[in-house]
Amino acid sequence: MSEHPEPYTPSDAEIAARKKRNIALALALFAFVVIVFVTMVMRGSSPA
Repeated sequence: MSEHPEPYTPSDAEIAARKKRNIALALALFAFVVIVFVTMVMRGSSPA
């Protein structure tokens, strides 16, 4: 049987870049949820 190659280990720079990207995605998702929530509240409070 063939041996498995060693797993890839990212460098410190790659880990830092990944962390920054994950934080940016989390903030963008949070902002989207807030915008949708505010839109729904404003829509529900206006008389139809």
